[in-house]
Amino acid sequence: MILIVCAVAKELAFLAPQPHVEVLVTGVGPVDAAANVSRALAQSSYDLVINAGIAGAFDGDVAIGDGVVVSEDAYALDLETGEPILLPDGLRAHDRAASDLTLVDALAELGYRACRGMTVSRVTATEATAARLAERGAQTESMEGFAVLRAAEIAGVKAVQVRGISNRVGERARSRWDYAAGDAGLERVLGALLALTAAR
Repeated sequence: MILIVCAVAKELAFLAPQPHVEVLVTGVGPVDAAANVSRALAQSSYDLVINAGIAGAFDGDVAIGDGVVVSEDAYALDLETGEPILLPDGLRAHDRAASDLTLVDALAELGYRACRGMTVSRVTATEATAARLAERGAQTESMEGFAVLRAAEIAGVKAVQVRGISNRVGERARSRWDYAAGDAGLERVLGALLALTAAR
């Protein structure tokens, strides 16, 4: 059984019902995403969790309308400078989670770009913040990616994140927001992923 997770139902309005696929709409943000995915994984058994939605992209070679697979997602759980928080006894905060590498590689072989994601609790709206996050290696920005991957990791369930690019990250007046293009990119990459899982 596959669990497909999105923040709002409109992101997956194109998806027709399929056998062995369930859809979970978590609500927006990392807290609702982590809580609802954790509850679902505690109540039922799944072979794969797919986080699917739209996302912004930082300046680079990812374009609005592209469908991408997020190989690793980070959460800004650190100092504003990017340095780690100092915790007692040398502990480190869990601030990174990865998609299943086999599925990432399989999508990359089909031509879908593998990107590094950044999960935020507030949407980036200035060029200064966009530059700071990009310097840390972020190529896409979402509000749920890390939370979903981390919840699946804790539960011991394989997971992967796919996104359709709807906007440029940075000043909102320059974002070139295009929901329809982002959703079309998501439809393509999610369709390819579901075809891969059906063939395995």
